[in-house]
Amino acid sequence: MMTETDLSEQILNGDRRALARAITLIESARPDHREEAVRLLERVSRAGREAIRIGLSGTPGVGKSTFIEAFGLMLTGQGLKVAVLAVDPSSARSGGSILGDKTRMERLSRDPNAFIRPSPSRTHLGGVARRTREAVMLCEAAGFDVVLIETVGVGQSETVVAEMSDIFVLLLAPAGGDELQGVKRGIMEIADLVLVNKADGDLKPAAMRTCADYAGALRLLRKRPQDPPGFPKAMTVSAMTRDGLAGAWEEMRALIDWRRREGHFAARRAAQAQSWFIEEVKQGLLARLETPAMRAETAKFAGLVTNGEITPTVAAARMLAQIKDSGPDA
Repeated sequence: MMTETDLSEQILNGDRRALARAITLIESARPDHREEAVRLLERVSRAGREAIRIGLSGTPGVGKSTFIEAFGLMLTGQGLKVAVLAVDPSSARSGGSILGDKTRMERLSRDPNAFIRPSPSRTHLGGVARRTREAVMLCEAAGFDVVLIETVGVGQSETVVAEMSDIFVLLLAPAGGDELQGVKRGIMEIADLVLVNKADGDLKPAAMRTCADYAGALRLLRKRPQDPPGFPKAMTVSAMTRDGLAGAWEEMRALIDWRRREGHFAARRAAQAQSWFIEEVKQGLLARLETPAMRAETAKFAGLVTNGEITPTVAAARMLAQIKDSGPDA
């Protein structure tokens, strides 16, 4: 039977199968698996390896998978190791996901310097899976230079991806000026780079106009202290012809280098670690509500609320008091 020590050593040696097994382990909700996962993460974190984390979001149909494959192949062609964590929409009925990204990125999935891991989003908000942060850590430990986090799509809660990435890229399709209204201001405010995809063939003029529209919108936003002059910026790219991909990568590297020199990179990573800690505490508290005893208490108070015997506010206060009094092993 493989121990956490064996698995951690294989991950640190860059074994992709071991990495896949480790991600399966951390995604498990079984208590014994969580204990193993915590020990494994503690072991691999000692290596202190670091990758460039790039969050990627965009509206459905914008060509995220096509872009990631073309972009990933360009990076592996430069001798870099690339990991893709692609989060697929989950089934509300079964909890499973389509997991279509691996089939859509067929060429990249066969590249020995690439690793693609589709994961179901289940009910977790933000377009990312619950354990995506831990998967990123494992990919870094395995020696990957770039980790791409592809999210489900643009939404109000999508900004959580910024809490685990060094650069947030918003991918958009060529469209009329009215389409600018459809992108939430919150998404625009956290974007480091807006890439208008499909800038080829008949769509190239529309892509250029769309890029100009977004460049104008970005100039209206308040300047962020973690940005050098000229950022955030909008650019056109084509995943089909690969035009603009090298330029986009150069801009990402320039932004990372500037943030490292100015101390923003380390500060951002520290803030992300703190956010991760707080999120784990919240999720741990929510998990306690799923124990048989707490489910029974929840059902009891829900019944009292339904019958009008108690107000929801009072019921919630009493329920929280029950959790507090039950101790850590409830």
